[in-house]
Amino acid sequence: MNERTWSGTHTFRASKIVYPRSTAEAAQLLRSEQAEGRRVRGLGTRHSFNDIADNDGTLISLIDIPASPELVDSGDAVKVAAGTRYGELATWLEAHGRALRNMGSLPHISIAGAISTGTHGSGDENGILATSVRRITWLDADGEERSIARGDESFAGMLVGLGAYGLITEVVLDIEPTYLVRQDVYRGISWDTLLFSLNDITASAHSVSIFTMWDEPTVEQVWVKKRVAADDHTDEEWFGGQRERVPAALVGSSENLTEHGIAGPWLDRIPHFRVDSAPSHGDEIQTEYFVSRPDAAAAVAAVRELGAQLAPLLHVSELRTVAADEIWLSPAYKQAVLGIHFTWRNDLAGVHAVLPAVESALAPYRPRPHWGKVHLIPADGVTAAWDRLPEARALYEALDPSGSFSNDYLERLGLRGTR
Repeated sequence: MNERTWSGTHTFRASKIVYPRSTAEAAQLLRSEQAEGRRVRGLGTRHSFNDIADNDGTLISLIDIPASPELVDSGDAVKVAAGTRYGELATWLEAHGRALRNMGSLPHISIAGAISTGTHGSGDENGILATSVRRITWLDADGEERSIARGDESFAGMLVGLGAYGLITEVVLDIEPTYLVRQDVYRGISWDTLLFSLNDITASAHSVSIFTMWDEPTVEQVWVKKRVAADDHTDEEWFGGQRERVPAALVGSSENLTEHGIAGPWLDRIPHFRVDSAPSHGDEIQTEYFVSRPDAAAAVAAVRELGAQLAPLLHVSELRTVAADEIWLSPAYKQAVLGIHFTWRNDLAGVHAVLPAVESALAPYRPRPHWGKVHLIPADGVTAAWDRLPEARALYEALDPSGSFSNDYLERLGLRGTR
């Protein structure tokens, strides 16, 4: 098989990928694979940059199962097939006068994949995407349907579950009435201002994204996304920066970016990339580390010392904040965090050569790596970063005692026992 991830940076070694068109068909596949003794993994929209979704057996993708969204719980939640892309659900919700509180930068990713890997958007008051989940339904290795809801024991251990215990088939998500967002871009903010006023900058809007190449004299761009009642006044000058009327593309073409400078529906402003376009650059490698908010400015300053080494390998870096939560393997477990994200050029040798310096610079701040992106932190470092990881491992072993959903990635990082 010569199937690869979305960016082409990982080639799957599984023997086959199957695409059931119903939950019943997926359940039958699981029973067949279990009977044959083959391991299985759930595969979403392939937006990971490592082997988290791979194995030596069979990959099962649920992206062809119809979304079938349905308003539930008096209209303040939506039930939807877990393989659905966020953009598809967002379009449906907007047509029904509803909205998600937050989205990731790409609306093209699957709901189950994003939830399972701790994927996030941006905003001091916005949790990772998994915090909106009220209930998940999954298939175990025997194809039996199981469900767990917010408030149930172990729910917080299963949201960011890394595909370690089953195949998520359906989710129920919190929603709210639709709203407008205005997105503006500012350039020319000094590094001194950014580091001194970082908390004020990130607290100034629903979502704030800070883009940098690390070696530029002033911060490259800051994207400010405010919830508004109408297309109201915006500041031409902000923290010493000037509003950019026609933002330059950061990664790929500017034609695939969501609209700036005018208010519009939430789904057309909160993601960075448009639902109806190809996302990002594509030919890239991604890395991300999370540090606690009190350490954020110091961590950013430490990485900036490496600017001359980083810039030649980068498309761009992005800084985003995430609210604290109680999800065991969340990057924001028990602490509000700043995500320090790198979109690298597709040069794996070059990236691997510079990552030790990045991880050394961040080491004093106990960084948590993004589960779906490239990093070099070993198992003991990962365990040290998440206090509940041993409990999560025990939970996954109990839910999947045969190891059907385990793989090299999980075993390498100590999330499943070696088999």
